Amino acid sequence: MTNSESPSQLSIHNGREDTEKNLIRQEQPSSSRGGWSAAIFIILVEVAERFSYYGTAGNLVTYLTNELHEPIPKAAKNVNTWVGVSSLLPIIGGFVADAFLGRFNTILVSSIIYCFAMVMLTVTVSIIPRRYQKAMFFVSLYTLAIGQGGHKPCVQTFAADQFDEDLPEEKKAKSSFFNWWYMGIVVGASTAILAVIYVQDNVGWAAGFGIMTGTMVVALVLFLLGYKRYRKQGPLGSPFTKVVQVLVAAARKWRVDGTLMAGFGVYKDDESQHDTRRTLAHTSQFRCLDKAMIIDQLDASSKTRNPWRLCSQNQVEQVKLVLRLIPVWMCCLMFAVVQSFSITFFTKQGSTMVRSIGSNFKIPQASLQVFNGLTIIVVIPIYDRVFVPAARKITGHSSGITILQRIGIGLFVSIFTMVVSALVEAKRVSIARDHNLLDNPKTIVPMRVWWLIPQYMICGLSDVFTFVGLQEFFYDQMPEEMRSMGAAAYLSVVGVGNFMSNAIISAVQEISSKHGEKWLGNNINRAHLNYFYWVIAALSTFNWCIYVLIAKLFVYKKFEAQETNKEKELT
Repeated sequence: MTNSESPSQLSIHNGREDTEKNLIRQEQPSSSRGGWSAAIFIILVEVAERFSYYGTAGNLVTYLTNELHEPIPKAAKNVNTWVGVSSLLPIIGGFVADAFLGRFNTILVSSIIYCFAMVMLTVTVSIIPRRYQKAMFFVSLYTLAIGQGGHKPCVQTFAADQFDEDLPEEKKAKSSFFNWWYMGIVVGASTAILAVIYVQDNVGWAAGFGIMTGTMVVALVLFLLGYKRYRKQGPLGSPFTKVVQVLVAAARKWRVDGTLMAGFGVYKDDESQHDTRRTLAHTSQFRCLDKAMIIDQLDASSKTRNPWRLCSQNQVEQVKLVLRLIPVWMCCLMFAVVQSFSITFFTKQGSTMVRSIGSNFKIPQASLQVFNGLTIIVVIPIYDRVFVPAARKITGHSSGITILQRIGIGLFVSIFTMVVSALVEAKRVSIARDHNLLDNPKTIVPMRVWWLIPQYMICGLSDVFTFVGLQEFFYDQMPEEMRSMGAAAYLSVVGVGNFMSNAIISAVQEISSKHGEKWLGNNINRAHLNYFYWVIAALSTFNWCIYVLIAKLFVYKKFEAQETNKEKELT
């Protein structure tokens, strides 16, 4: 610890009033039954939200093409845009939660908005006149996105907060929590894909949306029933302000020689230490930011600290944590691009294939997404109860493998999603050609829809590694007072990935139209969707190679009081 501050220099921090204003106001639950007793109520509201979301998103491309009569490429882009916006709005929701409302209040308000949006969707598809239906449908859809924007960044983080990190048994339970949390929401999503989509296709859209509306209302009531059990954390102030303060302070001292830190003194005291009781260890990455915590002559002569000129070591290291996450975040965007096809192009492929079971039952094309969820439901218990203990004996790591290794495995597996998809699509087009169906896109190709199951299952397997890994990664590696923003960052991977998917679709359409037939046209039989999948596979492979390099250079979060053997385990 380098600190040459005199008693006068030690006064260079905010007064007691500012410190108390920023302290965490955390209410302890009335009973000490462990984190799971409180988390279960939060999980229920998340399961219901996923049930409603996937009941909407899973069959949205069908509604847009069949009911609103949009062309397939336009419908796919509209789905991607809505999913993208829904996944980016949590950045705003996470900011509001961390800076103003706190997580509990944000969940409550956003859940009410979510319920209202579901009511609007139900009314729109049932009684709104046809000429106003499209406009009202999209208004309702984006109101739903606003509700999700506040809901998604807070629910998982709020549930994880129920586990006390100071208790070894609860800290261990938190490691498993992310696996079981994801499995719970997959159960909700899979149930929607099986039940709601069937109702939408065979009973009516109003009935399908009505079921989802009722589910969200019940979940909100259950969430409120657990009120007295929750550990509730108040707002901690704007996370963006702290980041900008470090950047400004470092810029203002750009002429200060960082090698003279010992001579000037370093500001280490920080009100956030009172909150977390742990100080982040100093790291050598992004050394230019270290200048923000150097106490120069002007700082030493001041009676109060100027936070735009002098920041604590803890605050500087928090900004470094955020910067280290950005390359990992960027490398996961291609993964989200691959996943986006499961609710767009995969669904339209299925609509052209034989889906009948017996003489009276036909599988809704969007219901094939259930094989994604079923794979996750089967694999997660195996991963948590078999793979992790076995890997732990080999690596000595408490989670079996590191979080970045887990994400990397998922990225690698996602490449095979596209490879298998391309091969199956080539087979489907070949059969359509053999039966002279290339110019009859509405005629069913004599090929069983079960051919699509492998690509859905591989998609689900990659989810187990990458999506669950991302959830844990952004929760664990973000500064503790920015964890809602961490959840938003994980969700924004999906959002930006869907916008990237739109951009790639547009680019492929533009380029391919100049060299013959469009690869992505309204006639899926004449389109070259298999070529498109090969392009995505190549991009995913290149992306994975970059990720491996970044993962090798990544420095995990460390605390000054952390034991040496634990540091070795993390790295």
